Amino acid sequence: MILPSEKNKLSIESNVKSYCNIFSSTFESALGTNITDNTGRTYLDFLSGCGSLNYGHNHPELESELLNYIKSQGIVMSMDFYTTSKLRFLDVFKRYILETRDLDYRIQFAGPTGTNAIEAAIKLARKVTERSNILSFTNGFHGCTLGSLALTGNKYHRGSSAAQLTHVHHIPYDGYFGPHIDTSEYLEKLLLDPSSGYDLPAAIIFETIQGEGGVNMASAQWAQDLQRIAKTLDILLIVDDIQAGCGRSGNFFSFEALDIEPDIVCLAKAISGYGLPMSLVLLKPEYDIWDAGEHNGTFRGNNYAFVTAAKAIELFWSGHHFQDSLIVKSQTLAQHLAKIADQSGFQIKGRGLFKGIELGQAKLALAVQQQCFESGLILEICGPKDTVIKLLPPLTVTDQELALALSIIESSILFASEQMAVL
Repeated sequence: MILPSEKNKLSIESNVKSYCNIFSSTFESALGTNITDNTGRTYLDFLSGCGSLNYGHNHPELESELLNYIKSQGIVMSMDFYTTSKLRFLDVFKRYILETRDLDYRIQFAGPTGTNAIEAAIKLARKVTERSNILSFTNGFHGCTLGSLALTGNKYHRGSSAAQLTHVHHIPYDGYFGPHIDTSEYLEKLLLDPSSGYDLPAAIIFETIQGEGGVNMASAQWAQDLQRIAKTLDILLIVDDIQAGCGRSGNFFSFEALDIEPDIVCLAKAISGYGLPMSLVLLKPEYDIWDAGEHNGTFRGNNYAFVTAAKAIELFWSGHHFQDSLIVKSQTLAQHLAKIADQSGFQIKGRGLFKGIELGQAKLALAVQQQCFESGLILEICGPKDTVIKLLPPLTVTDQELALALSIIESSILFASEQMAVL
C-alpha cells in the first residue's frame, strides 16, 4: 500500500494529470456508486468515469460474465476479425437497441475512445459529400485528437494546436445569446447566403447536452431545425452521444427525446457497460461507402468490451423496467435540485441523470466541489468558466445514495457560500 505521504516521492507522472490533482486520495476498490481509498474511506462517485460507468463500478453480473469469458480463454485482441463475442454484441445491439427504436444503422468499430469515433465520423462525412468544412458549436467538446479538437470550442484544450485546427466553423449553440434568439435561424441564413464566408459543410455535429461545455441542453425545436437545414442542403447531421448516450439522458440515445434521427451517431464511454474502452460509429446504410481498411485501428476489437456491452444491454435494455426506473430517478433528482434552486437562486440545467448547477462563480464552484469531496462525494465542475457543478451518478444509484449526495451538495453550497461571504 502506498501511503498518501509517499506519493510525491514516488510520482514520475507528467504534469498533464488532472483529476488526481483535485481528488487527492489513492483509490483501491469500488462497487456500485461507492469508491474506496487505501485508508478505507468510502466516497459516493457522482463523476462515474466522466459518464463511462453508467451501471456503476464492478456490476456483479457484468463482472461474472467477463470473468467466465476470461476463464474460458476467450479471445482478447482480434482487430476486426469475426469473434463469437463480437457477433453476440452485434446481435444484441441490433435486437434490443436499433430494432426496438425502428433505427436502421450500420455499426463501425472505431478505435477504443470517443475521439476515435469522432475522427471516423467526420472523415466519413467528408468522403460522402466531397466537402471539407464541418460546422460545430460554441462550448462543444468532442475530443483532443486534431480532428476532434478542431471541433472543440474550449480554448484551454485548443491552445497548443491552434495552427493545425482547420476546416471547421463554430456556430452559436441553442440559447447562446439567450432564449429569444434562434441560432438555427442564424445558421440557415449563413448557409443560404453565398457571400457569408461559410462554405457548404460536409456535416453539422453537435451534442444534445453539452457536458464539458456546462450541461447546456438543446431544445427539440432547435434540433429539429438543424435536421431540416441539414436535409435541405445535403449536409450530414452527426450527434456526439458519447457522454449523453447509453441512458444518461433518460433514453438510450439522447436524441430520442428530440424526435430527430441523425445520419451518424458516435457512442463511447458507457457503451461497454463496465468502463472498458470501446467506441462505435452508427451510420445510415447509404453512407457506408468505406473501402475495406480505409479507416482502421489496431484496438477496434476489444472483446472484453464486447462481452460486457452485450450483457449490459441484455440486462438493462431488453425490456422497459430499467428505463422506467430512470424516469422515476430523474424526477427525484429534479425535485431535489429544484429545492436547492429555490433556496439558493442557482440555475439547474440538464436532463435525466445528467444534471448541472450553475453557481455563477468559478471560486464558488471549486469550493463546493472541494467541500463535497471532504464530505464524501466526488463530482466534477465544468462550463467555459468552470462555474457549473456537474452530476453524473450511476444510473443504478439507489434512492438512499441519491438523497445522501444531494444532502452533501446542499450543505456544501451553504458552507462554501458562507465562507466566501466572510472573505
